[in-house]
Amino acid sequence: MTHLLIFESLREEPFHMTMQDNHCHIPPTDKTPEVIFNADGTLSIKGRAMALNRTAPSEKLLDCIERYLKNPAGTTTVIIDLEYLNSFGTQILVAVIRKISQVTNHGKRLVIKWYYDEEDDDILERGHHISEAFNIPVEFIPTRNHSLFN
Repeated sequence: MTHLLIFESLREEPFHMTMQDNHCHIPPTDKTPEVIFNADGTLSIKGRAMALNRTAPSEKLLDCIERYLKNPAGTTTVIIDLEYLNSFGTQILVAVIRKISQVTNHGKRLVIKWYYDEEDDDILERGHHISEAFNIPVEFIPTRNHSLFN
């Protein structure tokens, strides 16, 4: 059964989120990334993370993760592919990683793949900082032509 939910957040446009069992999809906006979280344990966050405040989509993603943690897959894979990440977006991403890393408390495996433009040292450094802060191994994967202007 699929539900379409519409939420309003302060100073942002309404967003649409579909939820089906343990599947969550939050479409991208000009300031927030697309988020796809499948019941098979794959969480994909792609696009721009330029939020200036805690948004309803980020709260709903944390709710999806909470539901997922009740019966996580053997391996949970987080794919982060951001072309822009501001300080507040980093805070939201840290909250997401903190929450999803709880799968290891259930004896499950966590894999994080962090894609970054090979010319973007800032996003790479943020990824290293998050990896060190949580003591979680992250696979850093350089890409080319990952630009806001393409």
